[in-house]
Amino acid sequence: MFWGGAQGRTLLIAGVAAACFIEFIFLVIKATANVPYRLAAIIAGAAYIGLAGVILSGFSLELFLVTIFVVIFADSFAYGVGTLVGGPKIWRRVSPNKTWAGMIGGMVGATLFLLGVVFFAAQVVDMAVTSRAYMIALVLGPLLAVVAQAGDLFESWLKRRAGVKDSSRLIPGHGGFLDRFDGLIPVAIVVGMLTTLAI
Repeated sequence: MFWGGAQGRTLLIAGVAAACFIEFIFLVIKATANVPYRLAAIIAGAAYIGLAGVILSGFSLELFLVTIFVVIFADSFAYGVGTLVGGPKIWRRVSPNKTWAGMIGGMVGATLFLLGVVFFAAQVVDMAVTSRAYMIALVLGPLLAVVAQAGDLFESWLKRRAGVKDSSRLIPGHGGFLDRFDGLIPVAIVVGMLTTLAI
């Protein structure tokens, strides 16, 4: 069993999605005083976060784990390479620490992870894997890393508008749930769309 099986995983996803949405609401309230804009943003946020939660809940355990870890690898490589190399910023006014070098590092990290998954499936699980699977990994790795970075930048922009450093203090030393899952939300949506198109 993994987190109580599929039902336990769904409850966990629902709980995290609810926490992210609550933090999103508070950010929107702080970011704008215009009530119609607030309502529109909250409705859009509900659709954005809710859709990601529904998609993740429908994934198999294997796809669920791959989606999570591709974001972790992208974020980790982006942070490591960005810190070591530095260089030009992607969007200095919104997120002064994110660099183009970090973006490239994230793309490499996500790609290496997906190639590793394909290799594992072929060599360890003994699945019938063709060269097409490796080509898909080479394309999806950079794409998903960019999508994850876009989710991160979107939340950074919203926090800058709200005048806060973190979405909340629910996770000591790490900010809020939205800070931790801002990249996973859009990646889950994109992976869900791609898997639907592939069926």
